[in-house]
Amino acid sequence: MSVLVTGGCGYIGAHVVHALHQAGQDVVVVDDLSYGKASRIEGARLYGADIAAPGADERLAEIIRDDNVDSIIHFAARKQVGESVAKPLWYYQQNVNGMLNVLKAMSTTDAKKLVFSSSASTYGEPPVSVVPEDVQPMVPINPYGQTKLFGEWMARACEQPFGIRFCALRYFNVAGCGPVELEDPAILNLIPMLFDRLKQGKAPAIFGDDYPTPDGTCIRDYIHITDLADAHLAALAYLDRDQRRYDAFNVGTGKGTSVRQIVDEVKKVTGLPFKEAIEPRRPGDPAQLIGSPKRINEEMGWHARFDVEDIVESAWKAWQANPDHHIDTDAWKQTN
Repeated sequence: MSVLVTGGCGYIGAHVVHALHQAGQDVVVVDDLSYGKASRIEGARLYGADIAAPGADERLAEIIRDDNVDSIIHFAARKQVGESVAKPLWYYQQNVNGMLNVLKAMSTTDAKKLVFSSSASTYGEPPVSVVPEDVQPMVPINPYGQTKLFGEWMARACEQPFGIRFCALRYFNVAGCGPVELEDPAILNLIPMLFDRLKQGKAPAIFGDDYPTPDGTCIRDYIHITDLADAHLAALAYLDRDQRRYDAFNVGTGKGTSVRQIVDEVKKVTGLPFKEAIEPRRPGDPAQLIGSPKRINEEMGWHARFDVEDIVESAWKAWQANPDHHIDTDAWKQTN
């Protein structure tokens, strides 16, 4: 049997494909390569396809049958909060249609286990400092989070009529790198954005320093990409159980780190004495999001192993290993 990974050539997807290979799994990937690179998934069979396109469910069903797929890990989606605020209809079309096509394909095939890449954005601005999965109300404050919550509802509705076993992993802020060749290929997340500004000789940016937090910057729960990949393997094993009490799990550490603290860690790890720039808040960003990992700790036996220092060090190592990104730190200090 095989595991099908949608969006498997992207940052998170490629790390999960790597972890699946390490665990001896046969892996099939579907990706439109809009952000990912085929070279990142050596050893997996790759099919190029846009899963949000009309008729993609039929193509997915064909792949599932041909490759003997029994499990799907669904990553393929658009994921930028600010972009979702600017382009809400496109986000609904991409993310909701993608999930719809995955579920339609599963409904007509023997692939009945689904791990869904959800998000802490589903919580919006929760009324507690550390968020459990059953917090109420869940009111996403941006279209990205809305599409992820709706994706959970869609999958849950399909469990009984189609026999689908479903599990949503609600990620917090994913960062860092495993093997250096799996570096985040897109400059969309905080740490690569900081490195990229340094590469360009610009001041790294903090988007808003007037939030109601101790240092005025957003607080997030940062999770190492390697820990996150391990959580997906734990989720697949969880879906093999006959008795499952929950279908949604936070993947986090339960600890909050501010953007300014991340910036300070970047200064420490890189050795570059830069001065950051303060820019306006980005639309759709909540002040604080920290997730309680108690449920996944107890139900799956999964625990985060890496901290923020590990995250920044691994990200910097991968950045410096990429010839297109490498920063000559001595030259940088002389010119900045």
